[in-house]
Amino acid sequence: MPAFLTKGRLIIAGIVLAILVVVAISLTTNLHRMTDKWDEAGRTGKIAAQQVKLERTEIVSGERRHTLMVEVARTEADRSRGLMFRRFMPQDQGMLFDFERDQMITMWMKNTYISLDMIFIFADGRIHRIESRTEPESEKTISSGVPVRAVLELNANAASRLGLRVGDRIQHPMFK
Repeated sequence: MPAFLTKGRLIIAGIVLAILVVVAISLTTNLHRMTDKWDEAGRTGKIAAQQVKLERTEIVSGERRHTLMVEVARTEADRSRGLMFRRFMPQDQGMLFDFERDQMITMWMKNTYISLDMIFIFADGRIHRIESRTEPESEKTISSGVPVRAVLELNANAASRLGLRVGDRIQHPMFK
């Protein structure tokens, strides 16, 4: 055995190595637990309830009124994140993107795991356009076509199920 590898040094090196292995296993286990919790939150829709306030919104379609609870994405960061990484959204919920003023809006589905209906809305709350059953995780852009104030995202087929049409109205304090 070389002189620098004394029995005491080998024991210390073994102990240090064992500690490093235990730390690595602990970190890996905790990372998996954190990932599982994030995944579970996305699957059950708990992210919305934990991080943002839900606001009441009504859709007026002919004689019918539909009440939804929506997250409102008011900041650039909230609008950029949108519904990314969610695996579930309750049927009576959605996300309302407030762009603060009329403008051309382009959306996409990158990192969005659930198919959505995108409803493009004028500043007065009238529905301009409905893009149904968007493709999850697609990077294809979806344009408003004309300047609009907001976009309401609902679960895929919700617009059809609720009988929504162009010209119907969304009632929320952001619309005049």
